[in-house]
Amino acid sequence: MEKNSQGMPDRETKKRFLEYLERFVSANKLSLFDKVLGMRTRHITVALEDIYQSQNASAVLRTCDCFGIQDVHIIENRYTYSINPDVALGSSKWLSLHKYNKGDDNTLACYEALRAKGYRIVATTPHQNDTLLGDLAIDKKIALVFGTELEGLSETAIRHADEYVKIPMYGFTESFNISVSAAIILHHLTEKLRRSGVEWQLSGDEQLDTRIMWAKSVIRHAD
Repeated sequence: MEKNSQGMPDRETKKRFLEYLERFVSANKLSLFDKVLGMRTRHITVALEDIYQSQNASAVLRTCDCFGIQDVHIIENRYTYSINPDVALGSSKWLSLHKYNKGDDNTLACYEALRAKGYRIVATTPHQNDTLLGDLAIDKKIALVFGTELEGLSETAIRHADEYVKIPMYGFTESFNISVSAAIILHHLTEKLRRSGVEWQLSGDEQLDTRIMWAKSVIRHAD
């Protein structure tokens, strides 16, 4: 593709490239792209710290796709994130996955990247200063951080978060499974977001880039 002075393809070049790609995509799939793209958001994003059980990792991806979350940030400090295709059901190809696994403390690297994009870091863990899910504000961009299945979030993840949220519970068990927690929280927040006056949809350029990614994902030998 032709590139601009910054070395990136310009918008018109991207549009021509997308038009070419979509010649190889079925009309039914293109119609689905239109429907789904209008419901995608980056106002809420998800970060997963050291999630190592593939069924849980995959279930969270499936949940993000179902609720219109476009970006998932994957932090790998001790464990490698793996996807179970029988659980994910292809959801990963519709999401923008960002991995952090190059440094000594990938949690802080992820937090720094999220804050640079304007996100408020919200740790999903019981905490002395936590906010109940129903009271969590959505006027600004939110990055929800989920921790490992057995240990929860690391001390670093908790200490450097901006806010803490918990799901109200009324039984003897102290916590939900991570995939259940993600589903409950994302259902509540995305419904609240879509009823709000917040501009939550992807920008025109973001929609263009996402649609190119989706088209490439369904075309054999797209590269």
